[in-house]
Amino acid sequence: MFKEIPVENFTDIPALIAKGANRIELCDNLAVGGTTVSKGVMAETQKYASEHDVPVMAMIRPRGGNFVYNDIELKIMEADLFQAQELGVDGVVFGALMVDGSLDEDAMEQLIGAANGMQITFHMAFDAIPVAKQAESIDWLVEHGVDRILTHGGPLTQPIEDGLAQIKTNLEYASNRIIVMPGGGVTAGNAENIQRELGVHELHGSKLV
Repeated sequence: MFKEIPVENFTDIPALIAKGANRIELCDNLAVGGTTVSKGVMAETQKYASEHDVPVMAMIRPRGGNFVYNDIELKIMEADLFQAQELGVDGVVFGALMVDGSLDEDAMEQLIGAANGMQITFHMAFDAIPVAKQAESIDWLVEHGVDRILTHGGPLTQPIEDGLAQIKTNLEYASNRIIVMPGGGVTAGNAENIQRELGVHELHGSKLV
């Protein structure tokens, strides 16, 4: 089981890696779903994690709230992407939507271009996409080289178990073209059951280790 752990600051990184974290999702403000950390936190986390062969995925998100971004916010995200790349961060985590919940394809193309070949996870903005549009969104993300989708299978107000049917539907549709990674409420206690039920290889959760 491959365990990705979301972490807010460097302080917790050594202990989490020692306990078995396989990958770090580095993001400030977990209470609002994560935002971009400071340059210093990003640099020190990448340095330490690299020394222990643990990849780091940096959240690129300028604020909490929705995933509809204006031009200035996209410019901020682009600058943060360049910074992550400059610091040698392994990958980045972002997502951008239109007001109707569909993918903001122009914004996504801009951000993917700025990532310039870094590993990319489309975060839980995916769960804000209407279910009827999720299949076509998967196709678009696959076509544009996105590596992974982080999903809860529905709103975070519901337990992960209630979203497993939708995650399974998306897993079957994705058909190994892109990694679908369950997250949000995945813990050391329920991880094995979730992995068994879905047949996934990667799980995401702050309480996995």
